[in-house]
Amino acid sequence: MTEIGAARRRVEDSRLITGRTQWTDNLQLPGMCHVAFVRSPYAHARITRVDASAALERPGVVAVFTGADLAEEQGGLPCAWVVTEDMKHPDHPPMAVDEVRYVGEPVACVVARDRYAAADALEAVDVDYEPLPVVVDLEKAAKAPDDSADLVHADLGTNRSYTWVFENGDIDAAVRDAPVLIERRYVQQRLIPTAMEPRAVVCAPEGDGFTLWSATQIPHILRLMLATVTGIPEHRLRVIAPDVGGGFGSKLQVYGEEVLALLLARRLGRPVKWTESRSEGNLTVHHGRDQIQRLTLAAERDGTIRGLKVDLLADMGAYLMLVTPGIPLLGAFMFNGIYKMGAYSFTCTGVFTNKTPTDAYRGAGRPEATYAIERLMDELAAELDLDPIEVRRRNWIRHEEFPYETIAGLTYDSGNYEAATEKALQLFEYDKLRAEQADRRDRRDPVQLGIGVSTFTEMCGLAPSRVLGSLSYGAGGWEHAAVRVLPSGKVEVVTGASAHGQGHETAWAQITADRLGVPFEDVRVLHGDTSVSPKGMDTYGSRSLAVGGIALVNACDRVVDKARRVAAHLLEAAEEDLEFTGGVFSVRGVPGEGRTLQEVATAAFAAHDLPDGVEPSLDADATFDPENFSFPHGTHLCAAEVDTETGFVRIRSYVAVDDVGSVVNPLIVEGQVHGGLAQGIAQALYEEAVYDEDGNLTTTTMADYLIPSAADLPDFTTDRTETPATTNPLGVKGVGEAGTIASTPAVVNAIVDALRPYGVRDVPMPCTPERVWRALNAQEGQSA
Repeated sequence: MTEIGAARRRVEDSRLITGRTQWTDNLQLPGMCHVAFVRSPYAHARITRVDASAALERPGVVAVFTGADLAEEQGGLPCAWVVTEDMKHPDHPPMAVDEVRYVGEPVACVVARDRYAAADALEAVDVDYEPLPVVVDLEKAAKAPDDSADLVHADLGTNRSYTWVFENGDIDAAVRDAPVLIERRYVQQRLIPTAMEPRAVVCAPEGDGFTLWSATQIPHILRLMLATVTGIPEHRLRVIAPDVGGGFGSKLQVYGEEVLALLLARRLGRPVKWTESRSEGNLTVHHGRDQIQRLTLAAERDGTIRGLKVDLLADMGAYLMLVTPGIPLLGAFMFNGIYKMGAYSFTCTGVFTNKTPTDAYRGAGRPEATYAIERLMDELAAELDLDPIEVRRRNWIRHEEFPYETIAGLTYDSGNYEAATEKALQLFEYDKLRAEQADRRDRRDPVQLGIGVSTFTEMCGLAPSRVLGSLSYGAGGWEHAAVRVLPSGKVEVVTGASAHGQGHETAWAQITADRLGVPFEDVRVLHGDTSVSPKGMDTYGSRSLAVGGIALVNACDRVVDKARRVAAHLLEAAEEDLEFTGGVFSVRGVPGEGRTLQEVATAAFAAHDLPDGVEPSLDADATFDPENFSFPHGTHLCAAEVDTETGFVRIRSYVAVDDVGSVVNPLIVEGQVHGGLAQGIAQALYEEAVYDEDGNLTTTTMADYLIPSAADLPDFTTDRTETPATTNPLGVKGVGEAGTIASTPAVVNAIVDALRPYGVRDVPMPCTPERVWRALNAQEGQSA
């Protein structure tokens, strides 16, 4: 029995589900203080005075610091992705000194002996503000003239951070005289990542250095950036990501609170802790999406696509954070989706507003792109009176055409859209649902049935370092792994991929067990601590398995190569005559005699009889830099019932057939798909970060920001096809973001499909009952 492909339950779940583990907020250190932040109630204002004297008199208060107190040492938060040479990149202090630019920006902090004393003292910090003009409307911000009062950063002279252009083929010729032109404007609403565990950080001085614990996805990147920002030498910093309760991109960040915790620990010479409240998190964790998409699809009368033109406005928020400007550009390579076309034009303008900064959120640019092209394909089908599946078949890349270089310049290495779609159609009973839909339309049933289609691919496994370099990204896309074979034959795996709920400890142990022929239970996986795992590029972009897993494969293979030399010596045979199967080295053609890996490990440890020049260790490490992205794909189908009298939407059935290449653990894949579906459906129906005209976030609590529970979601029918990747030895592709990327357009397409007989062509997300009702009534008003 092989481990790869086995549906093993996750070994880490016993401690995670019971809470018997170490996470950041339950860390208690001797002499530790607690930090609370005074945050701006204004979206844009000058700070004219900060008086902390009354707060210092409060019981338990140790110190109060303002932005001015730390101005000389706090530096500026990093942006690692300078997407154009002329990109406007304003200074971003961890704590505001002279001016605040979004509600929730920190202006002072209280350090106290416990968290309650710190929180109580906040009200005693007296801050005077001089309000300045606020701009929250993305299109208004983009149009603001250089001398406008509506500038987020007056010293920049513009709200436009950059304009980035990609073109391939003659888009003007494709659009000119095109028999069919589909022009649409879609809005990707702003979303708030809501991980189970809020952000938290603890920092402690230790000798001549510091240890910082953080609920982060990126301990290695955070360590480097903290050194860069504060000037503390990198080798004096240790960053630990203990068990982390989810991230979805929100913890792919270097936050001001992490920098400030380090500075406060240095100032006070004692440990400090900060844990955000949920409402504080909604204000200050970076947000996701927030784009306006203007799209033109040119096609022939038979449905063949001629070209696609994309013009984006992307809301950066008030500042550029770690990878803020690059997030919408990841979508630049995915707007074409799985389709062939002769011309493509993409233009993105990043714009500053007086809102919380945006950055990576599950899918990061690719959900936005997939939504656009899949909505357009349904619109094209409706224009030509074709079935939505048929118009896709006429345009997608056929399985025999792989590898295929797309109009966006990527090479898709493998795929079979036909197989995934056929399986999905059968599971969904597509023809039967279309017949029911026709019947309901004929009867003018007040509850209409809509069928939504999403046939998607994504690029993940971020990424080839040379490609990232060509896009001016500030780091590489490699990953590192090490395998340590202990004297007893047990195995420790050290990985640079830092888990926050993905099941790495289980999947990595399965890979190692198969590769080395040792029992699954004999493998322990270590991660998330820069002193234990000193090399790594961390976890995001569905890269863990397709990059980190392959580094592990290579490290295991090097262990086998080392062990082979020792085994050959013990067996008095030539290395080339040995075969390694099931964890045993044996001489070909000589049955019954061999040496297990455990026996070889013990012999190497004893070092009594090793070949000359062989070190007494089987340990090995490897760094893997992929030659290409990985391209999972799939077909998602949604049947939704829409009440035309109330606007209520009920998802009746949902089928997802995904192709993520070879599968290491189907239970983990299933869990990732289910979680992704929940987030994608949530964008379609429930979630939206709303600001008023003064820049106040009105969705600061879970009572205001609607996150679906299990009761709000349908049962999912999921299945897979398997088209192995050709660019790595396991044939694996990413899975963590697939459900989110595919599901949003499937749901919205279903809603619009139900309402199309009423003249509705779009319902803005989230498609709440009120918005569905308003879309219907707007059409009735026009017809009247």
